Amino acid sequence: MSEAEGAPEVGRKPAREPEPGPEPSLATAGLTKAFGGVTALDSATVSFHHGKVNALIGPNGSGKTTFFNCVTGMIRPDVGHVTYRGRDLTGWPSHRIARAGVGRSFQLCRVFPRMTVLDNLLAAVRPRSLTGQLARSGGREETERARGWLTRMGIEHLERAEARHLSWGQQKLLELAGVLMSEPELILLDEPAGGVNPALIDRICDLVRELNAEGRTFLIVEHNMDMVMSLSDHVVVFDRGRPIAQGPPSVIQSDERVLGAYLGV
Repeated sequence: MSEAEGAPEVGRKPAREPEPGPEPSLATAGLTKAFGGVTALDSATVSFHHGKVNALIGPNGSGKTTFFNCVTGMIRPDVGHVTYRGRDLTGWPSHRIARAGVGRSFQLCRVFPRMTVLDNLLAAVRPRSLTGQLARSGGREETERARGWLTRMGIEHLERAEARHLSWGQQKLLELAGVLMSEPELILLDEPAGGVNPALIDRICDLVRELNAEGRTFLIVEHNMDMVMSLSDHVVVFDRGRPIAQGPPSVIQSDERVLGAYLGV
């Protein structure tokens, strides 16, 4: 080989390695779930970004809540896999998935209506052993932590009230506080703005931003498009049980598939 052949070209820069994409937090591969003759999830393969506020949107019946239920162990998928931070959670029971760092809220608030607000939060902290159930060690610490979350939600003045006396929006805040009692890294919120007045929607958005800045990842199912587009870093759109588009809000807003499937234009 001549000297010319072996020498690098003058002025030519070495090839740059491609920039790594965002680290996935939650991912599914071929996730499928049918109820009778209706396929709610159809080989859904999708991932959500770690450390970001992700949103999952789509028309009614597109499989969003079924997706949440499969991911959190409420129901088992027929086919496919669910991974969280590279760990396969497929088929795990919901309590084990929660202990792995995944928390969720529900479209219809799940609170204990005749328990006080404070006791609702304490009930969310479940000892992991019979010894823990009997001893309830650290009870004072749990109570102070619960009060801290109530203060963070802005409902500390209601700690002695029964949950059934709270407004719908206040119950949403109480449910979020209950989710946070288990210190999840990934929080799935199912329609947090549903039935909530504008002032409380702003409060929920502020809380999501604050908690995300502190290191928590979010995946939000929501029909309030103003909230989704202003709050989210990454949006995935479902239609008929599978993702049809994904990207930042600016891209999703102009995607023809989204306009046709979700917005009906």
